[in-house]
Amino acid sequence: MTKDFRQFALTPPRGWNSWDSYGASVREDEVKRNADYMSQHLKSAGWQYVTVDIQWYEPTADSSKYHNFAPLVMDEYSRLLPDPGRFPSAANGQGFKPLADYVHRLGLKFGIHIMRGIPRQAVHQATALKGTTKTARDIALNNICPWNADMYGVNVDLPEGQAYYNSLMDLYASWGVDFIKCDDIANSVIYQGTHKKEVQALRQAIDQTGREMVLSLSLGPAPVKNGAFFQQTANMWRITDDFWDDWRLLLNMFDRAEEWSAMSQPGTWPDCDMLPLGHIGLRSVDGPGGDRQTRFTKAEQRTMMTLWCLMQSPLIMGGELPDLDEWTSSLLTNDDLLEMDDQITSKHQRYRDQQLVVWEAQSPQHHYFAIFNLSEQDLDLTPALLKRFAIPVDGEAIWPEQTSLKGVPTQCLAAHDVYLLKN
Repeated sequence: MTKDFRQFALTPPRGWNSWDSYGASVREDEVKRNADYMSQHLKSAGWQYVTVDIQWYEPTADSSKYHNFAPLVMDEYSRLLPDPGRFPSAANGQGFKPLADYVHRLGLKFGIHIMRGIPRQAVHQATALKGTTKTARDIALNNICPWNADMYGVNVDLPEGQAYYNSLMDLYASWGVDFIKCDDIANSVIYQGTHKKEVQALRQAIDQTGREMVLSLSLGPAPVKNGAFFQQTANMWRITDDFWDDWRLLLNMFDRAEEWSAMSQPGTWPDCDMLPLGHIGLRSVDGPGGDRQTRFTKAEQRTMMTLWCLMQSPLIMGGELPDLDEWTSSLLTNDDLLEMDDQITSKHQRYRDQQLVVWEAQSPQHHYFAIFNLSEQDLDLTPALLKRFAIPVDGEAIWPEQTSLKGVPTQCLAAHDVYLLKN
């Protein structure tokens, strides 16, 4: 009997992804050093997934810029393989198994990014499909991703199309993959929304392996109208385009969080995208661009972490973990915040105007309240303001820089900051 895939992610997944730091160009040693750090410093706080993002099969990848029509490493059955130049342990057809084994020995889980479809070079070369007499050319659909030229779509109405996805997931299962991030599938502007048939083919392909693999769908924004479909097929799905360290993007996330928060339920999680915290952009030219420390202020970082956890988004760190400073580490290991992220059973936005957003959430143990200051000016928090929103004045502040307002006439809430309480 197939295990319910929702059991694979009963709480929002937490981990690290290579994109924000390395774009398409991450190497094996860089993955290992981030895994080492996670195991030593973050695993005890529930961080467990280490994910290699896009283009691990491209020898020429050197930043977040895609090289159209670059030769890719591929096996005889039209399946992409890690480039052994960047991932030396993948030599001699070993794939990602040695790297996955390394991550597993650290007590962590291993993930990879894939693109929807079948490699363009497999289609042009008419290479074989495992277990069938058809070739890649026979199952290809000309619905190519608009921002990456590597893949054709797959006609999964043909049994050979499903067989291709099955062989792909069988390969990943043999490597020990625990997390699949599939791109160009949750939303496509050109092809009018979600590629539902290929999502369903992926779901079926993962299920038939018998291995527990979390399925994450990108790129966003995923259409809200497809929320129930995502809950039936995936563990998480992107509700936004790529998210970077820009206040305008964070401000926009309040709209998405309000729309999607009710869909955050055990096993199925709307995904606000990676956390661009700490040292990012090491080899990236996306977003604000360049090798940098996050451009979010400390107030904005608290706001981002609070909103992600209130709506129970997965928490996927994008920054270089070994370079974390004490401040960023404290954001990622705040016990009260992470308990809230894991245990909330209901949550919603209660109020919004041009300056303020108020959220409320409930867990079996606690009642949570958050006041977000969206304005460009500091805000005076007073017992009267809390009373206006029926927020207990004696609530315990979750962020260590803040205190209860019980017996305190006023407290300053900086621009773009949040006041987060539990009761």
